[in-house]
Amino acid sequence: MRQLILIRHAKSSWDNVELNDFDRPLNKRGKRDVPFMANLLAQKNIIPELIISSPALRTKLTAIEFAKKLNINENEIIWDKNLYLAPASKILNIIHKIDFKIKCVLLVGHNPGLTDLQNLLCKDEIDNIPTCGIVSMATNEEWSKINVKDFNLQFFEYPKKYFK
Repeated sequence: MRQLILIRHAKSSWDNVELNDFDRPLNKRGKRDVPFMANLLAQKNIIPELIISSPALRTKLTAIEFAKKLNINENEIIWDKNLYLAPASKILNIIHKIDFKIKCVLLVGHNPGLTDLQNLLCKDEIDNIPTCGIVSMATNEEWSKINVKDFNLQFFEYPKKYFK
């Protein structure tokens, strides 16, 4: 079985209008949500063998916090510039190149690409992966052979389930 965990970056700040999109940091809510959601994933005893993240600041900060909570060295994170604001088709190309020996991958990225990817690959569709949302899905296919609707949804977690 192969497990793909999609994580949308935590809520980012729009306070500094001079920053370009790539360099936006997390806002107060994002800084609250990341450790909480990372702990939630850690409690499920899921340890990914590979973390791939967009290098945009908000995704980078999200990925690093998840790595810490999962006891993974942040130097092991793969920063893939092709994930920045990538459409589902581009993300799927990245997934197809994952080594077949790897069973569990955590991918940190952006919407709408992540939600579109989830809906492309998974039998159970989701309207929207909110900021810091986690979608876990599983398949018996090899990464290179993954196709439409090959995955089953395992769980879908997001901060507003816990913070009203």
